[in-house]
Amino acid sequence: MEPIILPGEDGNDIKLFVVEETMLSGNKYLLVCDNDNEEEDAEASILKEVSTDDNEVVYEFVEDDVEFEAVAKIFDELVGEDADLDF
Repeated sequence: MEPIILPGEDGNDIKLFVVEETMLSGNKYLLVCDNDNEEEDAEASILKEVSTDDNEVVYEFVEDDVEFEAVAKIFDELVGEDADLDF
């Protein structure tokens, strides 16, 4: 699984692995985790695609509570049996 690398606030890159993706209201969302080992617990986050420029895609963390809950419910349905997700 190829990681997504995002710049961190502290200057260190954040490496995230895509678990699932979905579309909602015309927006693309990614369910990502901080490691690719299925045997270990991982922190899950939701990213939203905010723009694409010449082969470069920009993502940001979903911080709006209403938007997060709506997308989290979809991801829970998609991977609920395969993963124990806590949102």
